[in-house]
Amino acid sequence: MNDSSRITDAGSGTEERTIEAALRPRNFDDFVGQGRVRQQLSMVLEAARIRERTADHVLLSGPPGLGKTTLSMIIASEMNAPLRISSGPAIQHAGDLAAILSSLTEGEVLFLDEIHRMSRPAEEMLYMAMEDFRVDIIVGKGAGATAIPLELPPFTLVGATTRAGLLPGPLRDRFGFTGHLEFYSSQELELVLRRSAMMLDLRVTSAAFSEIASRSRGTPRIANRLLRRVRDWSLVNRLEEIDHRAASAALDMYEVDAKGLDRLDRSVLEALCQKFGGGPVGLSTLAIAVGEETETVETVAEPYLVREGLMGRTPRGRIAMPGAWEHLGLTMPKDALFAGTQNYESDED
Repeated sequence: MNDSSRITDAGSGTEERTIEAALRPRNFDDFVGQGRVRQQLSMVLEAARIRERTADHVLLSGPPGLGKTTLSMIIASEMNAPLRISSGPAIQHAGDLAAILSSLTEGEVLFLDEIHRMSRPAEEMLYMAMEDFRVDIIVGKGAGATAIPLELPPFTLVGATTRAGLLPGPLRDRFGFTGHLEFYSSQELELVLRRSAMMLDLRVTSAAFSEIASRSRGTPRIANRLLRRVRDWSLVNRLEEIDHRAASAALDMYEVDAKGLDRLDRSVLEALCQKFGGGPVGLSTLAIAVGEETETVETVAEPYLVREGLMGRTPRGRIAMPGAWEHLGLTMPKDALFAGTQNYESDED
């Protein structure tokens, strides 16, 4: 890769965002992983180009950081169309959505992140827009209100959600293609890291790539972030090459352990095991014990801990699995899975 295509340090507060955006793949050839979704989506777009029509609406679901935003950019690039980006939380009224839809050009790709968090009135307006490329603008109030139909140019909606189960059936059924993104394997993350290291002009050994990938929780966004932190550590320590020792030392300093657990993850496990005898304990009680918001524990720490078999969810609350005790270097009591049942009430829904 020539020097002009490499990323240079910006030396400002926007550097991280600039680098993160630059590391995003621009086409399917550069996009690593998600082979099935990539192949299916490529077929959908190719067929649309052959028919000289806008592509069907696309719904992408899966945990954060797996490439939903990147795929929306690739869709726009493959269709040679402009991309408009918004999010569900930003659309709280039907008028907000109407303003966006009415300004779209023919063939434009509209990306709505966290689409499940859109307001119900806007959601109902979106039904007609997706199906008939038309919206009704309500003028006036009460008995004198009038609906003025507004024709929309054909466009492609790309919806992204981390909680597909919260999408109502009528909305989900209007998407022509639905793809679910899976967590990455360590081998796939190494490919992601190799590409990023080349763009960042870094010299990294294979062992260092493996070490960073193993601590990245199966998520490319986290892998790239850890690579940048390892780069910073090596730069300060004046290393010309990042090897396994440097990668391990850097990640240890940033409190990312061998399983990819960070400070919050370990705090949750330590509270669960040491303060509550392994549980079960309610989510809000656990959150108070670690000094975090309930939503933070539920959405940031819990999914990975459950996936790794370190935490379990029961009707009475969260429990520590045998792997949690082992990871913390603690001895699991024989009755650990049942300890605390009488003392800690669950706040499970």
